[in-house]
Amino acid sequence: MKTGEIHTEKGIMTVDFYEKDAPNTVANFVKLSKEGFYDGLTFHRVIPNFVIQGGCPIGNGAGGPGYTIDCELEGENQYHDRGVLSMAHAGRNTGGSQFFICHNRTNTQHLDRNHTCFGKVTDGLEVLDQIRQGDKIEKIIIND
Repeated sequence: MKTGEIHTEKGIMTVDFYEKDAPNTVANFVKLSKEGFYDGLTFHRVIPNFVIQGGCPIGNGAGGPGYTIDCELEGENQYHDRGVLSMAHAGRNTGGSQFFICHNRTNTQHLDRNHTCFGKVTDGLEVLDQIRQGDKIEKIIIND
């Protein structure tokens, strides 16, 4: 199983990826991470008790990698819960680089099977709670 480390100014979040349930989404995130796409980008959207969102190269939620990917919504791990990584999009099949991490299940369950869940924070959940709007993603390391 592929894992990753999201290094932030507040600490490190370790992630297990859902390769079986969202192989194309994981592959896209891994590719962008290895290319350094996320290095220095900010969490441009932070909504307490909902999500932290990053991955916009412009920094305002309007940017992406220059292409889109299809949603993968059929796998068994397609439910939003505390620590789940999911693809942000502006409508079905319009994701690219922006992702969010959920604060809890209560306020995110309406996203199930609408946004692709592609991993979960397994260590460093306390970092998730400390992230504020404008905090930087220093780098993302992928462990094959």
